[in-house]
Amino acid sequence: MNTPASPTPPASDEPTPGRPVRLLIVDDDPLVRAGLTLMLGGAEGIDIVGEGADGDEVEELVERLRPDVVLMDIRMPVMDGLTATEWLRRRPGAPEVVVLTTFHADEQVLRAIRAGAAGFVLKDTPPARIVDSVRRVAAGDPVLSPAVTRQLMARAAGDGHAGRAGRAERARSRFGQLAEREKEVAVAVGRGGSNAQIAGSLHLSVATVKTHVSRILARLDLNNRVQIALLVHDAGLLDTDRDDGNDLR
Repeated sequence: MNTPASPTPPASDEPTPGRPVRLLIVDDDPLVRAGLTLMLGGAEGIDIVGEGADGDEVEELVERLRPDVVLMDIRMPVMDGLTATEWLRRRPGAPEVVVLTTFHADEQVLRAIRAGAAGFVLKDTPPARIVDSVRRVAAGDPVLSPAVTRQLMARAAGDGHAGRAGRAERARSRFGQLAEREKEVAVAVGRGGSNAQIAGSLHLSVATVKTHVSRILARLDLNNRVQIALLVHDAGLLDTDRDDGNDLR
């Protein structure tokens, strides 16, 4: 395993403007790792701090290298990327995770998102878009388009009536923890709105929307906006009229 030398920041360090995003690449295929390293290593604002060949290496690498973002393959022989993601996102101050996959939307990607991955990229994604994805995730912006999110939600809805009913009941119970305005913001996130779009539709400032999103994540113990969207879907709130807030109460 090739682990480039890079100074290790303190555990409390977070990506800030002017500092390169610290990126860890984890994939069992050495050719894929080499290609990603070549592709991303020359990108402005990205510092590849290490590589891993399997999910069971992630714990030690993250402890030692303190990456901001982990680019994680799903299928690996000893510990798959899903298990590694679930472990990683339970850590305090965990780095963001972007999963690598050959599928547009399947149950494994859905599991990764529920585990707290900030998004996913296909292995045949153009280099510039992978670079952009890493930067966006480091800045707190998940890399799942509304169209892909809808695909994942459709997959989540295919678990049978009993499974959907149970998820809906649990999701609605969790939404009861939110204030009314937070519920409105959560549903708007579930519909795929950006902060600016939500601000316009709810007559709020962008800063206020960001504050509401942060509070929603904290109150519901979620990792990112995609998990908010999935929870809104599970609660059955996306088919309600946009102006009717009664189903949120």
